[in-house]
Amino acid sequence: MEEFVAPNITKILIADDHAMFIDGIKSLLRKFDKAEIVAEAHDGQEALAILKEGGIDLLITDINMPGISGTELTRIVKRDFPEVKVLVLTMYNDREIINEILLAEAEGYILKNTGKQELITAINRLADDGTYYSNEVMNIILENIKDSNKPPKQENDRVKDLTPRELEILQLICEELSTAEISQKLYISPRTVETHRKHIIQKTQVKTIVGLIKLAIENKLV
Repeated sequence: MEEFVAPNITKILIADDHAMFIDGIKSLLRKFDKAEIVAEAHDGQEALAILKEGGIDLLITDINMPGISGTELTRIVKRDFPEVKVLVLTMYNDREIINEILLAEAEGYILKNTGKQELITAINRLADDGTYYSNEVMNIILENIKDSNKPPKQENDRVKDLTPRELEILQLICEELSTAEISQKLYISPRTVETHRKHIIQKTQVKTIVGLIKLAIENKLV
């Protein structure tokens, strides 16, 4: 008989300078049994102090906060706490801000007018090592790509050695599919997906999922 393994609970830190908004997110997630808000911060410095204590899987942050902005906070988190996923939850849909967040390599970006289900979907995707950008945000990202006349960077040497299966998985990662979803789509085990993902990271020398998406876009793989 298989031993029962309790599902992992995503431990969330939420950073926002509006207590009412934090209370609203808590209310939305109260009955969601796969995640728990274990800490809250009202500015970037407080968020970093909590992260240093450990035990956080996911940071949900706004952009506009006193002191350290959400964008700068994301950069610091991805540098100093790379195991922590970052979901930006904000009212800003400005192209420049979205570009900055993408460069900072946040795994997710959704707008504050989102519904409960999209927030839960984003949390699930990030918990499964995926990414999630709302449709509105993704449209702006794609517009930026179309508007860019820059030739691809000299990255081809880092992708030319990828096998057809690795390229297929890279494309599915760029479609924001999680490990479980890729596993189901390709009829392979999640462990096999993870093995391919590790090989892709080794060959491309890109350490984050967002970095892989940027690499694929630069090389017109998607």
